[in-house]
Amino acid sequence: MEQENKVYNKFAIIVAGGSGKRMRTEVPKQFLELDGKPILMHTIEKFASVQNMICIVVLPEDQIDYWNDLCDVNNFEVHHRVIIGGQERFFSVKNGLDAIAGIEGIVAIHDGVRPFVSPELINTLMNETEQHGNAIPYTLPKESIREVNGENNFAVDRTKYRFIQTPQCFNLQKIKESFDVEFSTIFTDDASVFEAAGNEIHLVEGEYSNIKITTPEDLK
Repeated sequence: MEQENKVYNKFAIIVAGGSGKRMRTEVPKQFLELDGKPILMHTIEKFASVQNMICIVVLPEDQIDYWNDLCDVNNFEVHHRVIIGGQERFFSVKNGLDAIAGIEGIVAIHDGVRPFVSPELINTLMNETEQHGNAIPYTLPKESIREVNGENNFAVDRTKYRFIQTPQCFNLQKIKESFDVEFSTIFTDDASVFEAAGNEIHLVEGEYSNIKITTPEDLK
């Protein structure tokens, strides 16, 4: 009975270290306006709407003052803690994890420029993580896929592939232990770090609407 009533600490690490390069803007994409306010604010609001969620935002050090100014201008009062990021996403996530005291709880690690994630998906992933130790959202490919090998290319079975999204949710102790390693270029996301530590990945169906805003077409 005690297990059923256990309340898990919930944390969200929102990583927002992008630039405006692929968006072809001088302003980093997480600060671009969407429906009247910066993209990052929409993202934070989604996680803050989940009960008992503690939000940690990871930003490059030279963007923090700009972010604070944006919060003042937009009267953005949703509580969150700002942490300085690193050169690579791996180090930004590690800094976010290090900012969480203790090892009890569940953490969702999310791209700051995925503002359309639903609170329903966040809660589903948190619940799945309680049971499986992690929960990684995916969508199915809609189009044909071809693999390129040098000058050759050939068709592959798309039913064997999944597009991976964030938030990627983990048991806090296990993901902290997983990040206690040297950086490697094989770490393409948080799930790859978790898997490299010997953990099995638990996939959960995500949402096609949960896009990552990367190019001008995405913003439209």
